Amino acid sequence: MGHASLYSEDHFVVLETNQEEQILTADELLQKLEGILAQRSPDDLPRELKPLKTLGDRTRYLMENACDLDMGPGEFLQWYAIRLEK
Repeated sequence: MGHASLYSEDHFVVLETNQEEQILTADELLQKLEGILAQRSPDDLPRELKPLKTLGDRTRYLMENACDLDMGPGEFLQWYAIRLEK
């Protein structure tokens, strides 16, 4: 059986409108998503996030269960877990 760290999601490639591709750690992605969600009204949240009570719960759920966030017409935000080679 492989080592558990082989399956961890510690880094993500992030694609965003009018931005260069970024490689972020899980903590950096959490901070980015939290900042975006904090600026949105509860009515503008994706349906699956509305039942969650805290910003932290919403952010972690989004990062772990989705790979994109609707940013409005003509804009996008996508993230994909990657494994960096040693």
